[in-house]
Amino acid sequence: MKAPKKKLGFDKRTAARVLRELGGHRASLFFSLLFALGSVLLTLYIPLLTGDAIDLMIDRGLVDLDGVLAIALQIGVCALLCALCQWLMNVLNNRITYAMVHKLRRQAFEKLQRLPLSYLDRHAVGETVSRMMNDVDQFTDGLLLGFSQFFTGALTILGTLVIMLLLHPGVALVVILVTPLSLFVAAFIAKSTYSLFRLQSATRAEQTAMIDEYVGQHKTVLAFGHEDEAQAEFDELNERLGKCALRATFFSSLTNPCTRFVNNLVYAGVALVGALLCIGGGSMTVGGLSKFLSYANQYTKPFNEISGVLAELQNALACASRVFELLDEPELTPDAPDATVLSKVEGHVELDGVAFSYTPEQDLIRDLSLKVSPGQRVAIVGPTGCGKTTLINLLMRFYDVKDGSIRVDGCDLREVTRPSLRASFGMVLQDTWLRAATVRENICMARPDATEEEMLAAAKASHAHSFIKRLPNGYDTLLGEGGGSLSQGQKQLLCITRVMLALPPMLILDEATSSIDTRMELKIQNAFARMMQGRTSFIVAHRLSTIESADVILVMKDGKVIEQGEHRTLLAKKGFYATLYNSQFES
Repeated sequence: MKAPKKKLGFDKRTAARVLRELGGHRASLFFSLLFALGSVLLTLYIPLLTGDAIDLMIDRGLVDLDGVLAIALQIGVCALLCALCQWLMNVLNNRITYAMVHKLRRQAFEKLQRLPLSYLDRHAVGETVSRMMNDVDQFTDGLLLGFSQFFTGALTILGTLVIMLLLHPGVALVVILVTPLSLFVAAFIAKSTYSLFRLQSATRAEQTAMIDEYVGQHKTVLAFGHEDEAQAEFDELNERLGKCALRATFFSSLTNPCTRFVNNLVYAGVALVGALLCIGGGSMTVGGLSKFLSYANQYTKPFNEISGVLAELQNALACASRVFELLDEPELTPDAPDATVLSKVEGHVELDGVAFSYTPEQDLIRDLSLKVSPGQRVAIVGPTGCGKTTLINLLMRFYDVKDGSIRVDGCDLREVTRPSLRASFGMVLQDTWLRAATVRENICMARPDATEEEMLAAAKASHAHSFIKRLPNGYDTLLGEGGGSLSQGQKQLLCITRVMLALPPMLILDEATSSIDTRMELKIQNAFARMMQGRTSFIVAHRLSTIESADVILVMKDGKVIEQGEHRTLLAKKGFYATLYNSQFES
């Protein structure tokens, strides 16, 4: 059975939310409206002066030149004041708009810190980046255009309508009767373009994710000769984005010419009726007709501008809705107000009947129980997908257990604050992560208050000091994104140094030496051995020769611990561990 199609159109809820967000800028909005009103009133006053000057010249010719010059001076002063009001209005509108952008981007980045890892598992990195950057930029452009033209346009329509009714109600009636047609055309096209702009925004995010993925793994693309396939995939996506953008732009651009056609009909009708009144009954002077035509033109012009603004606002709202979707994502369950703050951790870790799965239909860990004493080195081994890394994720509380419990020093992890729990673990992963910062800043990320001597001691202990000293600026060498030109092994040494500087009471080493050569690995293993003394340690390894000295080896398979013991004991059993171990030495 097919799911019902979601109806797309003008998103009133998003528009209402944008207005609520603008509520924090009431003072700026008030003055912006005030300057917009001043600009409109001055603009509307100029045609009255122009009409008076025309009537004065027709009645008296150039005899009363002083009167004409006085009116011209008033027109000049009004024009200058009008320009000043518009400039001040634009300054305020820019402040409001970019304050909104600053706020939205900050909220989005803060939200990322509170989102569960499951969100990042479900969404491509490029898509999330696109929401925070591209969509916010598009929202800004639409909002700025709306502020700049919508206020003045609406006030101009209202002001010209009042003046035309005062000048000649009959002719004004011609304008009023045709106005709904222009509004209907603009509203119909604007409503129809919202879904097109939302599709364009979603396709742009898809393209950003694709580019991010391929640029980040460009070496792999080259290694497998996947350039043509990558280019074909990009071309297909780029073509699709081009079609989406073209359709959205085409339909939104229909608004201006359609409303302009209707407005030209209004202007022609006013000119015809006014001319007949001037020639026939004389109820309207030439200057009066000039005033009315000016106001008719000013009245219809904002409809063209507002129709263009509405099209841009559709794009802005479509992008805003995607940003709000990110901001509305369910967050991590916050720590309870009375949650325990771990301090002076000894390292007792107990798992009791732990069950966990990423998806409801597929169990990953079932009924896992384990007791770890302080200072024990626990190695976790098993085939790919057996749950080793998942167990680490549960210990760090990146995910909460579905059933059972995990306790540290007798405290259930769900009743412990996350920051204090994670500060109790030092973690080195197979995947390295380094900031675009200096070597010193990357190492001291674990302990910003560390002294120079402590940092150097940690680097020497991890055997990173020698290669750091060979860098252009030593510890002050600026690394590029992801570690720049450093080798994978050097990046991993810096990550190991970071943990050695922190020296937490418990350690997690997930294939921590996977990118280091065998000779260096032996040195690092000795450094780890010294660091692990007196610290509870969990070691995930595929090379079983590296965990022979572990106090306890957990052998996992299909989410369960099927064997447990020391290296020699497990080999003597000739079970699954022995099979895994011996398979590494088969020729």
